[in-house]
Amino acid sequence: MQTHTFQSVEPREAALAFLAGRHDLLIGGEFVAGAGRRIIVENPATAVQIADVGAASLDQLDAAVSAARAAANGAWGRMSGRDRGVILARFADLLEANLDLVAEIMTLDNGSPLSSSRMVVKYLAVELFRYYAGWATKISGDSFAPTIGARPGQDFLVATIREPIGVVGAIVPWNAPPGMMAMKMAPALAAGCTMVMKTAELAPLTGEIFGRLWGEAGGTAGAFNLVHGFGEDIGGAMAGHAGIDKIAFTGSTAVGRKIVEAATGNLKRVTLELGGKSPVVIFPDADMAAAIPAAAMACFLSTGQQCMAGSRLFVHADVHDQVAEGVARFAASLKIGDGLQPDTVLGPAISARQKARIEAYAAIAKAEGAVPLLETPAIDSPGHFIGPSIFTGVTPDMRIAQEEVFGPVLSILHFDDEDELIAAINGTPYGLSGSVWTSHIQTALRVAKRIDSGQVGINIHGAMSPETPFGGNRQSGWGRELGREGLDAYLKTKAISFAIGVKP
Repeated sequence: MQTHTFQSVEPREAALAFLAGRHDLLIGGEFVAGAGRRIIVENPATAVQIADVGAASLDQLDAAVSAARAAANGAWGRMSGRDRGVILARFADLLEANLDLVAEIMTLDNGSPLSSSRMVVKYLAVELFRYYAGWATKISGDSFAPTIGARPGQDFLVATIREPIGVVGAIVPWNAPPGMMAMKMAPALAAGCTMVMKTAELAPLTGEIFGRLWGEAGGTAGAFNLVHGFGEDIGGAMAGHAGIDKIAFTGSTAVGRKIVEAATGNLKRVTLELGGKSPVVIFPDADMAAAIPAAAMACFLSTGQQCMAGSRLFVHADVHDQVAEGVARFAASLKIGDGLQPDTVLGPAISARQKARIEAYAAIAKAEGAVPLLETPAIDSPGHFIGPSIFTGVTPDMRIAQEEVFGPVLSILHFDDEDELIAAINGTPYGLSGSVWTSHIQTALRVAKRIDSGQVGINIHGAMSPETPFGGNRQSGWGRELGREGLDAYLKTKAISFAIGVKP
């Protein structure tokens, strides 16, 4: 049975002191009060206000873009890769030293269990800054002698150089802000770009800590700027801003489309990490002791509020009942509660609106004929808590098998034919992640290759590392983050041709 603990936990002294302070924008190295609309930040575990943040005005956004341009043309743009790497490595050290504060503020901001928040900060954000600090000295081009000259008889040599794209506008979501900020900030700054970062209005607070640490690390004023704001005004203005050379966005597919439309004004580059409907595939020869809990957590981690959520579980008909019952038992044992409680596994939904959206999808599933295997009773709490739901009898055309719920709702589908399995897996608009569980390596590799997504795990789901490219296909996004590919997204190539004489 699920256990629910809704006793709130008092934040530590450092977190309380941070919450009690001003929450400002960072523009050109200076913290300034936002002149736009007020953003009321609540703790989703208690629905109590914890901060009042001023959004940026459009004039302040312009000022942030101008500061980023000045830094790109000035001190940051002229800085050596070695010196950029030193600053990024120092930032990583400071972020690690402030791990407890950043993780606790993330939990208060978006409800994540504190253990998850600590992992996001320590194993994603900190390590990304260290990884890209190393890349800052390794950005290089190529040289070659063309086989056909520009003019008959002319001998020449070509050298390519990699240059920063320029000013980057980064827009991050609320579900894991430190990790999402690092995924954009670290490679962009390593490449020599400058940045204007917009936090998510539902969870803006950890961004402010990044701004403070940037100054402590000796970061160039204006190379990193931070603005708060709502997506429909500040986010939209960034996407259309003529002074921004590239937008890096993580969020919903619907908003991603709007960003692409707005970016056409100056044809700025765009990378998008969008939604997903990731499959988890379990074959009869899988190690069930590992596969069953992993399948549950693939969907329910972060209360299902993550893009890689394995929200479609495809189980071979021979083991369907065994897996379905095992996943339901495991999910029913997960503790729901305040993220600051040390043993909480499932925190709240981010908002009352998101909770209502999740509940609506569960109702739609039943209306379309899906069979509830696990339904969490209504939870009496001031926070936005919602437990896991599991449905069997799901067919590939049902809405819960096609649309991203972004909540703890799992669809279980059965298969016995591989071609039909692949058709169902690839039969959604998304292609972000997935996993295959089997002890047969040929089966694993064959199925993994046929899944149309940016990454697939074999006997693991949602594996991420600084070196591993991450991103989606089709309506799950454009481009890749992390790894060498993540750095390339912030660089442009220039070819320089040298005339070296006439061919003999």
